[in-house]
Amino acid sequence: MITETLTYKDISLNGLWNNNPALTQLLGLCPLLAVTGSVVNALGLGIATTAVLVGSNLAVSTIRHAVSDAVRLPAFVMIIASLTTCTELLMQAFTYELYQILGIFIPLIVTNCTILGRADAFASRNPILPSLVDGLMMALGFSAVLVTVGVIREILGSGTIFANMHLLFGDMARDWEITIISDYSGFLVAILPPGAFFAAGCLIALKNWIDAELKRRAALSRQPVIKGSKRVKTTTVIG
Repeated sequence: MITETLTYKDISLNGLWNNNPALTQLLGLCPLLAVTGSVVNALGLGIATTAVLVGSNLAVSTIRHAVSDAVRLPAFVMIIASLTTCTELLMQAFTYELYQILGIFIPLIVTNCTILGRADAFASRNPILPSLVDGLMMALGFSAVLVTVGVIREILGSGTIFANMHLLFGDMARDWEITIISDYSGFLVAILPPGAFFAAGCLIALKNWIDAELKRRAALSRQPVIKGSKRVKTTTVIG
C-alpha cells in the first residue's frame, strides 16, 4: 500500500508537474544552471541523475525495514554515493568526452537534494514498485526541465539544436545537428550563467501561470449555474 493513499497517477503527476523538483521544489538548481548550455550536456546529466535517483529509491525501499533511524541518513548517503560512483565510471568508459565537459557536476549528484529527499520522504516509507515509479517520474521531471533549458540556451546562443550529440550517442548521432538560424553570430548571454537564470525563470513563471489558469477555470466550473428566469415580486405602497 502506498503512503497517504497516493495512486500511481498522483505519483506521476507529482514528479512531472505538481511537485517538479526544478520548477516547484527548486532543487538541483546548481547543475540546472551550470551545464544546460547545450542539449547534449543537459541530456547527459539528466540520464546520469535518472540512473542514480531510480537506483537509490530501489535500494532504499528494499532495505527500509532493516535500517534503524540512527543510521538511516548515513546509509542513504552511502547508497547514493555508490550509485553516483558507478554512473561516473560508466560515463568515463563510454562517454569520456562528455564526462570531461560535465566535470565536477557528475560526482556532485551525491549532493543533489532531490535524490536524498525522495529516498527519505518516499522510498523509505513505501514498497519497491511505488518507489521506482516515484524515482522515475521525479527524474523525468527534472530531466525535462534540464533539456528544455538546454534547448532554449542552445538556440539563442548558437542558433542550432542537437549539436555534438555524438558525445552521448556515438558516431551515429553526428548528423543530428539542426540549424535553426543560419549565419547566426550567437547571443553570448544565452550560454553564460545569466542566460540560464533567465531561461529557468521563464519556465517557472510559465508553470505558475498555467497552474493559476487551471485553478481559475476549475473554480469557474464549480460555480452553480442558474437556469431559467427568476420570479420577482413587486410591492407598491400608496400613501
